[in-house]
Parts: sequence; structure tokens; C-alpha cells
Amino acid sequence: MRVDHVSYAAEPDGLRATAERLSALIGVAPVDGGVHPRFGTRNVILPLAKDHYLEVVEVLDHPASDKAPFGQAVRAASSHGGGWLGWVVAVDDIHHVEQRLGRESVPGNRHRPDGTELRWRQLGIKGLLADPQVPYFIQWDDMTLHPSAGSDSTVIIDNLQIAGDPGRVREWLGPEDTFDKEGISFTFVAPKGTPGLLAVTFDTPDGKVTI
Repeated sequence: MRVDHVSYAAEPDGLRATAERLSALIGVAPVDGGVHPRFGTRNVILPLAKDHYLEVVEVLDHPASDKAPFGQAVRAASSHGGGWLGWVVAVDDIHHVEQRLGRESVPGNRHRPDGTELRWRQLGIKGLLADPQVPYFIQWDDMTLHPSAGSDSTVIIDNLQIAGDPGRVREWLGPEDTFDKEGISFTFVAPKGTPGLLAVTFDTPDGKVTI
């Protein structure tokens, strides 16, 4: 179990403009990610080192976005000006998470512009809606197609600043020895305030950048 990616909801001027601003800040070229047909969203990817990435996501004018929890989460975040949506943890076997939390994962997929289809299962989006300090979980069908695959980026995620209670997040993640921080540090603030991912610090060739 490890951090997989961080998600940023598009700001009022849209997906591409938001992605370009973030790209300029951390020095990573954006890549068109494609549409999530089940969720009514689309994304742009900023591939990072260590099998991580930054996802910029936008809701579509599509019925799926009103029904799917992920589409609802993106729409809500963008309607408030955009910004950090949440963080995502990758697991090798999501069935263990299903059993521990008593919930069932759902399938996800998207097609890249070249036609390549990415598939995965995810769990915890309703948790993200209710308590956005906690991550949701993802299991990729094929890691060779992971959004960071083939990236030559040296930019890494250095720190996640989270408004919330570290005990609550630790409980959600499960046994401590199953989570590999991979050098990422976590800073928790405002445990009694509005929970959520507040900021992400990236270590870039030009120094650390906090967004």
C-alpha cells in the first residue's frame, strides 16, 4: 500500500488552463489523460517519479457525473473554485480493503487519446465525499499502463499537508505495517477544522514547490 496520486479539481477557467499553471509551477509537461465514462469526468496527467502522478480533473456535462460519487466530488470542488480534491492510495489486492471496510470496490476505466484503455478498481469515493482527509483506494489492472509509466520526470511528492486527525487517517488505512510512505512526509493541521488535503509539496530540480 502506497501513495499513488494526488487529484486537483479544475479551476473556473477549465481543465487545460489549470493543468498548464500547475505544469509551470513544478516543471512537468501535462499529458491528456482522456475521459472517465463511468464517472462523467476527464483528466490531464502530470507524470512524476516513483510511480506517482498529479491528476487534474474536470467534470463533464454528462448524466454520469450526477450519479457517480467521483463526478459529484469533482463537481463540488470545482464549484467552489477548484483546488485539491484528495489523495489516492494504491494497493495490490483491493479485496483485503473490501473485507476490512465492509464495502465493495467499483470498476473504473478511461481511454487515452491513442486508444489505450486503462482499467482499475477503486473504493472509498463516498468516504472522500464525507471525510476528505482520508484517501480512496485503487488497484490497477496493469501497472505497465500506469499513468506514470515511461516518465523520465525527477519530480517527486515530498509532503502532503492534511487538515484532519492523523488517528482517523491511520485507522482508515489499516495496519501500519502495510503502508509504505516511500519518503513522503505527512503534516496534519486543524484536527477540528474542515478536513481535506490542503497542500502538496513537490521536490523539483529547482527546489521544493508547495501548491
